[in-house]
Amino acid sequence: MKRIPNAARRGAVVGLAIASVAVLAACGTAQGGGSAAEAEAPTELGDTEGHVSILAWPGYVEDGSNDPAVDWVTPFEEQTGCEVDSKTFGTSDEALNLMKTGDYDVVSASGDASLRLVAAGDVAPVNTDLIPSYAGVYDFLKNQSWNSVDDVPYGVPHGYGANLLMYSTDVFPTAPTSWDVVFEKAGDNAGKVTAYDSPIYIADAAMYLMAHEPDLGIENPYALDQDQFDAAVNLLKDQRPSIGEYWSDYLKEIQAFETGDTVVGTSWQVIQNVLEGEGAATAVTLPDEGVTGWSDTWMISSEAKNPNCAYAWLDYIASPEANAAATSYFGEAPSSDAACDFREDCEAYHAGDADYASQIWYWSTPIEECLDGRTDVKCVDYAGWTEAWSEIKG
Repeated sequence: MKRIPNAARRGAVVGLAIASVAVLAACGTAQGGGSAAEAEAPTELGDTEGHVSILAWPGYVEDGSNDPAVDWVTPFEEQTGCEVDSKTFGTSDEALNLMKTGDYDVVSASGDASLRLVAAGDVAPVNTDLIPSYAGVYDFLKNQSWNSVDDVPYGVPHGYGANLLMYSTDVFPTAPTSWDVVFEKAGDNAGKVTAYDSPIYIADAAMYLMAHEPDLGIENPYALDQDQFDAAVNLLKDQRPSIGEYWSDYLKEIQAFETGDTVVGTSWQVIQNVLEGEGAATAVTLPDEGVTGWSDTWMISSEAKNPNCAYAWLDYIASPEANAAATSYFGEAPSSDAACDFREDCEAYHAGDADYASQIWYWSTPIEECLDGRTDVKCVDYAGWTEAWSEIKG
C-alpha cells in the first residue's frame, strides 16, 4: 500500500503465520551481521555503534530538514550518540525489496508487510525486556498477528488508525450505520463512491460479508479460503461500476469530497480533520460491521550492522514525547497513554479506547496457512489477492 504526504498539514502523512521463521545470530548479545538462518533475540545490549540506518514511511523519521520545527531525530542522536541515516519508501512492496539489500538496521512495517519480512528471514525477533518504553505500549497492540509469531514479538508498535466510512453530510443528513452504502446500496450514488486502492481492500469486503453472509463462515477477513475469497471478490466486482475513483493519494480524496465528485467511501480520521478545518460538509463514522485499519511496527533487520543503536531507536520512538511527535505529525493514534500528555488531539483519534480498537481488523498479510487457525483448508495468499485486485479494477 502507498501513503502520500499531506502538504496542507506540513507533511502529516497518512498515508502471516509462518511455517519456519528466520532468526539473528547474537550469541546472547546484540551483534551485527547475524545470519537469518540462526537468528534469535539478544539477552543483553552492548555499546552503541554510533550510527543507525532506518527505512521508514514518510513522516516517521523527521530531522528538521523538511520543516525546522519538526525534529525528533536530533534529540535521539544527542541522547544516544547514534547518527541517523534514513530513507523513505512509498509502498510496502518497495520496503520489502529494500530490506533484502541488508543496508538497513530498522524498518517501519505495516501489517501487509511485517510477516512477509519475518517469513523471508529479513527481520529478527526482539527482546522487549531491553526496550523500557515497551512497557507503556497499549496491551491491545502487543503480541498481535501482524507483529508476532507464536507469541514471539518481532517489533515494537508505533501508531494505529482505522479505515473509516466518510460521507457527505449533504447527501447523508443522518450518519450511515452500515457499509452497505458502498456495497449493496452503492448504486444510489453511482460514480461518486470511492475505495482504497490496494489488494488489502478485499478484507473490507470480507469483513462486510462476515456480518451479512454468516454461512460463509468468515472469522478473519485476512484468512479467506477459496470460496470465501471468491465471495469477497464478487462483491467488489459488483461494486466496481459505482466507483468514481480508487484512491491512494489522500490529497486527491480530500479534493474529491470538497468538489462533490465523491460523496461516500473509505477514509481516515486525518482526512476528516483536514476537511473539517476547511469547512467541508463531511463526517466519518465507524459502521456496525466494524472497520479495517493499520498498526505499524518498528522491526530490526536480521542482518543489522548496528543492532545496539537499532534497539536504542525502538526504545526512543516508543517513548511518550517522541511517539507523540511522530504519530501526531503522521496523523494517527499514538501507542501509549503517556504519549497523549504531549498531544491535544488524542480524543479525535480514540487513542487508548480499547473498545474502539477492538472493532478494527488491523492489516495482516494473507498467507496460505490460515490466520484464523483452520488447518483443513488453505487460504488465498497475498499473491492471489494482488491478482484478483487487478481483475476487480479492470
